[in-house]
Amino acid sequence: MSETKEDKVCLGVIVGARGIKGDVKVKAFTDQPEDIAAYGPVETDDGERFTLTVTGQAKGVVVVRIEGVTNRNGAEALKGQQLYVDRNTLPKTEDEDEYYHADLVGLAVVDETDTECGTVIALYNFGAGDVIDIRRPAGHTLLLPFTVEVVPKVDVSAGRVVVSSAALAMAEDAPESPPENGAAEP
Repeated sequence: MSETKEDKVCLGVIVGARGIKGDVKVKAFTDQPEDIAAYGPVETDDGERFTLTVTGQAKGVVVVRIEGVTNRNGAEALKGQQLYVDRNTLPKTEDEDEYYHADLVGLAVVDETDTECGTVIALYNFGAGDVIDIRRPAGHTLLLPFTVEVVPKVDVSAGRVVVSSAALAMAEDAPESPPENGAAEP
């Protein structure tokens, strides 16, 4: 049986090089950033496998040495690569209220009345907390805070996420972007 993308979980992304000896900076998606190297070798989108060694932390990233990368040019060439591990190497979640973000992608989004509102397409963290990205039935997407107030229920086994209809309405009513000249519209 061949592996699929669903068999993999993204643990982080290489965001740049650090120093001249080939170290890279990684934005880790693990609970503890230094755990990026705790689950064995990682794999990139193109199938290249790496063994990681954490060497430190710096301003919201973890510094990692990659076996076989020995200079800055090699490290810079890896910028943007996402790092995956096999799902079966990760620990099982301890209870039904725990899940991996990857488990939410593709789930149906419903409101409190069970009306279908879209599909989860991604979860992000830009530094101020998790954000859920929802593709609405009309095709556009919405970013909402991934908080208990906005997303009161996640039911992975039922294949759905409940989102506050009030939060959906507010996000739909928000302007898409500011005016081009930066001035307020009349």
